[in-house]
Amino acid sequence: MIVYQSTKKGFINDVLTNNIDNIIHKAYFEKLGRHTSRNEVLSWSNSMMFMNNILVDHEIPADAGISIEFQIPLTSKRIDFIITGLNEAQEEQVIIIELKQWSSAQLTSKDAIVKTYFQHGESETAHPSYQAWSYATMLRDYNQTIQDENIRLIPCAYLHNYPPDDTISNAFYAAHLSKAPLFLKPDALKLRAFIQKFVKYGDHKDILYRIENGRIRPSKQLTDNLASMLEGNQEFIMIDDQKVVFETAIKLAQLAKADKKQVLIVEGGPGTGKSVVAINLLVELTKQGLVTKYISKNAAPRAVYAAKLKGIKTKNAIDNLFGGSGSFFDTEPNTFDALIVDEAHRLNMKSGLYQNMGENQVIEIIDASKFTIFFIDNDQRIHINDIGEKKQIDWWAKRRNAHVHHLKLASQFRCNGSDGYLAWLDNTLQIKETANILLTSEDFDFQIFDNPNELKKTIETKNSINNKSRLVAGYCWDWISKKKNTAAFDVQIPAFNFAMKWNLEKDGSTWIIEEGSISEIGCIHTCQGLEMDYVGVIIGDDMRYENGKIITDFTRRSAMDNSIKGIKKLLKEDRDEALAIADRIIKNTYRTLLTRGMKGCYVHCCDPNLAEYLKSRIQNNQQANEFPEVRLIPRVEPAVNDDVKFVDFLPLYSLKAACGKFSEWQTVDELGWVKAEGVGKLNKNMFVVQGVGHSMEPRIADGDFCVFRANVVGSRSNKVVLVQHNDHYDSENEGSYSIKKYTSMKNYDPETGEWMHEKIVLEPLNPNYASIVIEDNDGFVVVGEFIGTIHG
Repeated sequence: MIVYQSTKKGFINDVLTNNIDNIIHKAYFEKLGRHTSRNEVLSWSNSMMFMNNILVDHEIPADAGISIEFQIPLTSKRIDFIITGLNEAQEEQVIIIELKQWSSAQLTSKDAIVKTYFQHGESETAHPSYQAWSYATMLRDYNQTIQDENIRLIPCAYLHNYPPDDTISNAFYAAHLSKAPLFLKPDALKLRAFIQKFVKYGDHKDILYRIENGRIRPSKQLTDNLASMLEGNQEFIMIDDQKVVFETAIKLAQLAKADKKQVLIVEGGPGTGKSVVAINLLVELTKQGLVTKYISKNAAPRAVYAAKLKGIKTKNAIDNLFGGSGSFFDTEPNTFDALIVDEAHRLNMKSGLYQNMGENQVIEIIDASKFTIFFIDNDQRIHINDIGEKKQIDWWAKRRNAHVHHLKLASQFRCNGSDGYLAWLDNTLQIKETANILLTSEDFDFQIFDNPNELKKTIETKNSINNKSRLVAGYCWDWISKKKNTAAFDVQIPAFNFAMKWNLEKDGSTWIIEEGSISEIGCIHTCQGLEMDYVGVIIGDDMRYENGKIITDFTRRSAMDNSIKGIKKLLKEDRDEALAIADRIIKNTYRTLLTRGMKGCYVHCCDPNLAEYLKSRIQNNQQANEFPEVRLIPRVEPAVNDDVKFVDFLPLYSLKAACGKFSEWQTVDELGWVKAEGVGKLNKNMFVVQGVGHSMEPRIADGDFCVFRANVVGSRSNKVVLVQHNDHYDSENEGSYSIKKYTSMKNYDPETGEWMHEKIVLEPLNPNYASIVIEDNDGFVVVGEFIGTIHG
């Protein structure tokens, strides 16, 4: 996908309109159906002026191709600026320019890593030259047209605000600078000469169009390249946050000692490359002579890895490299230099078939190694016994006197590289609120099938290409074929005369790669931690859509599913807690199944209402809106440094979470952090929520980021407030939460000598909406007072 495309002449004309940022933003909206952050729009405004100055030169052909924000296929990464044309020998050239707003950086001791200041504080990040080179390499690896037609990719980086120093150009980064030259603030003429050297003639052959529409090479899967990686070959280029995690882990493993344990907790959603980084670490640390082992609770990845290495490595060598999480309760302390724990969210308290061995797998793993890295995704805990949650691992590690570090993986390499699809899925399954309400076809190939037989037929067709597509389902059907009657079908949907077996027991954990397993349906236990090209998902009766809500029902799950074993006992002890756990397990299970596909996900819902709901969340061409007036929204940072919290940044909460935190004092997680300017001095009673609907217009528009202050004191009369009112329903906010103007009617009580509330009226500012009248104060809480909105 290319957001903006023109010639050099067209680009220069667009810049001369002093509207290039909005032109790109409009194109971005038309391509993706959503807006981007204020910071990105500002970066376009600034950087494009500098690139215009470079390109205003008669030796650079007017018909050279200019492309901005080119998304690398199958990833979430976009290349900032591309120039295409022909060189002196009439050979096709593609200059890739990584643009940065930086003005300073700090040297680190990690390969290709620098530290610089971002809006959320100082952070380590990939060196711009490494970033440009890695993007070019990835584009070449994924695109068959580039390879077949011998199109040359030339990466470089331009830091137009950065004065020369001995940091960014330090000899420590020489290897990367040689692959992608670096141009700084005074180097405009050098960059111009660099472009002139490679682009002598215009792009008459639509180079980037052919690249964008050319054949994508078959996507690499970790399992297919495992043997080569263990031989030391670089099969996957680690980019951006992956490189930071990898180099940080190497450094911590080198520093770790028996009396100075190091623990690194890495959060990452589906497809962010957790397993790729884990295997690369296994190879590198072993190469450095450190006793290292890859650990996973789920047997499926280890079984598939072992099958792929069979005949290449001995069974003993495989067992030394890969192991389960339940074998460390009797391991001597510090036996290992490094343990790499993949899918750490699946760790259990106890080990053994009957959960009767050891005390705590997290503690036992930390004790067994000087350095431990845990890769986790809190939203992939799919079993009642799963304890691998970030806060818990952090707490247990500190109890063992370990030095604990935290990093995140965000770059997306599955689901067609779509961050938007994952955010849409979280919002649609009502796991967490995000801004991604509609899914576009550009995001991901996601389709709903009314007939499961058509779904099966489509997946079989996809699988015939390379044996990399499978059907999976929620565990709502008993595994009948496992018992005596092997001819019986397990997953049956009588209304469509649909019947299939669960995966055969003989295939076990290698079901996902067995040649004949396309005729069977897999479940969460045979595919978590693995991936396929296309996944077909049957959502069973344990999830339905009712009265605007996703409803989960653990009673519709198979009694043979151990992931909720014990839930009925817990239900008697604490009903709310039991239902919350079951809801999390069921939603996380389907979230995990729906993110196994690298190229597409096709779905059949047993509940017709759920199917219609999902269809309503898919944007077709008729639903796409024309580009509205640009209203820039603040950038939401997933995390910021502690020293800028409540100084420059405030936490963003959903309405429900904010009310839970400030009226019921629950512990809730923020959606992120927003830079709050123009609302006065910040403090820890302040927070941000996103307004919904039009009832408070013109003061608060739909989608505005609203700042509130909790612990309201004094009179609330005529103030705009955030309230919780359990006995009243606000249609705009889909529940018992409202942002309205507070007014009240009072009567004087002569017996007490006090004024008493007769009723409270929550008034909209928009006259087209009705007031909410509160006559009974029970369940009514003023959560916060409105301070102002944060505008882009």
